[in-house]
Amino acid sequence: MDRKIRRGLASATLLAVLALATGNDAAAAGDPRRGAQVFQACMACHSVKPGEHLTGPSLARVWNRKAGTVEGFQRYSDALKRANVVWSEATLDGWLANPEQFVAGTNMTFPGVRESKDRQDVIAYLRAVSEGKAPSPEPRRGGMMMQSGKVDLKKAPPAGQVVSVSHCGDTYTVKTADGKTNKVWEFNLRFKTDSSNDGPLPGKPVIVGAGMQGDRASVVFAAPAEIGSFIKQTCR
Repeated sequence: MDRKIRRGLASATLLAVLALATGNDAAAAGDPRRGAQVFQACMACHSVKPGEHLTGPSLARVWNRKAGTVEGFQRYSDALKRANVVWSEATLDGWLANPEQFVAGTNMTFPGVRESKDRQDVIAYLRAVSEGKAPSPEPRRGGMMMQSGKVDLKKAPPAGQVVSVSHCGDTYTVKTADGKTNKVWEFNLRFKTDSSNDGPLPGKPVIVGAGMQGDRASVVFAAPAEIGSFIKQTCR
């Protein structure tokens, strides 16, 4: 075969391969703006602010990061820390589709995102977040947009500032700085700690409303040692 013909066929083949690859990338590319909307369902557990960890780690710089290595997050499963996974479009797609199947033994209790389009859009959004190009989600129609991150408990109003907590029988009595007294069934009151910059001041616990798991209220302390000493056993 003539050398020029062979060279021409090789060039044509290369162009075809490049065109196919480009077409596949275009088809797989998600919409980061729509992904920001889909991601609102994830905000209860994940922040996209650097260093802000919730139930799950911050996803601020997840792109091309080895799984289980976000600095300051201490609740990774051993399975995820052992997994030799780097977060990319392919690995994030597998993880979002079914975390337990992708990494057996993970702590992430999430059934997965069924729709491929939704996964691709969330992945595009997370990549944009890592690159500092993330769009802001628009408020959903018919309701308020879920807020990302946490509130600063140091700035709680008097109605949230706990003055005292007493326990009698099956009831907690919580007094707040606005002069009000609230009686709460013991099963409906949780005691939590928040040692982050957004947590309460030492010795100044804050009561907050119902959470995601059905608890009616939570009293948040700056450190675990405060809980036992703050609650008084009295039936006056």
